Amino acid sequence: MRLVSQNENVASAAELLMQVGQGSRTAFQQLYNLQSSRLYAVALRITCRAPLASDAMHDAFLQVWRNAASFDPARGNAEAWLVTLVRYRALDIVRRRGREVSSEGMPERVDPEPDALSQLSQGREARALHACLSELAEDRRRLIVMAFVDGLSHSEVADRVQMPLGTVKSWIRRSLQALRTCLEGT
Repeated sequence: MRLVSQNENVASAAELLMQVGQGSRTAFQQLYNLQSSRLYAVALRITCRAPLASDAMHDAFLQVWRNAASFDPARGNAEAWLVTLVRYRALDIVRRRGREVSSEGMPERVDPEPDALSQLSQGREARALHACLSELAEDRRRLIVMAFVDGLSHSEVADRVQMPLGTVKSWIRRSLQALRTCLEGT
């Protein structure tokens, strides 16, 4: 049994991609067999969970099947192209699931110090902020709370309140300006 060099591996991947681009299922299977363990490791490193890494691999190889014809070996390395596909699919999955919080295995710890929000809400600045927030219209205040207290992105806020993204961005920006002006006056 002879060892295959790195360059031969890259050439094989590029050749297989070209064949997959022409619709060869056999080449697709060979490409999967050649690259899957390495690509799975990349996906697992990003997602940190085996089921999510498997989902990323599935999505990436579907994309390979659909887009192999667009691969141009003159523009880049086949293995790098494959790693990029898997990386982006894994990142997409992590982003989609990023707001999910699992409480499994997380011990509850009671902090003897008052939390930052409690400390903040007791000070002069907190009273001024609450007063300035109360001057905002209810719909504008709601957007500010969703974005800065709940930690939602502007897109997520727009989805939740069923408003155009541009409107949400404008309202938040104007509300922040109004808060700044109000706080500077106190």
